Amino acid sequence: MIGTIETLDMGQLLLQAYEIGDMINSSAEVADYLHWKKAVERDPDVQDAVSAFAKAKESFQDCERFGHFHPDYHAALEVVQQAQARLDSFDAVRRFKEAEARLDDLLFRVSETIAHSVSDTIKVPSNNPLPTKGCGGNCNGGCG
Repeated sequence: MIGTIETLDMGQLLLQAYEIGDMINSSAEVADYLHWKKAVERDPDVQDAVSAFAKAKESFQDCERFGHFHPDYHAALEVVQQAQARLDSFDAVRRFKEAEARLDDLLFRVSETIAHSVSDTIKVPSNNPLPTKGCGGNCNGGCG
């Protein structure tokens, strides 16, 4: 009897997870993200800038293995930075990055809500490299 209850609960849980996924997929954040993703993919000037950035990044990675001691390190870094600046100069790219950040925030908030409904001590992964709560683990555990 207990195995049946657990299976039923897991089935219900999975159905609710799919419902949440469907709600997220029909959100304004996903619609905006997909709109700007297509705009970036369809713009030939943006795609040229993406290719140039990828090539510059690849060249820099070759130099980066040796660090500042590589004779072309600083020049290669400058080329990457220029390619990134060119890419960021496109309105579609800026809007895509903004939409991506909003979608990431939505997914994080949903994950955090689910995790904290189980326990307040569950850690929720985030794409943000800077902690938004607490001290980042440098305390006695009293912060949060």
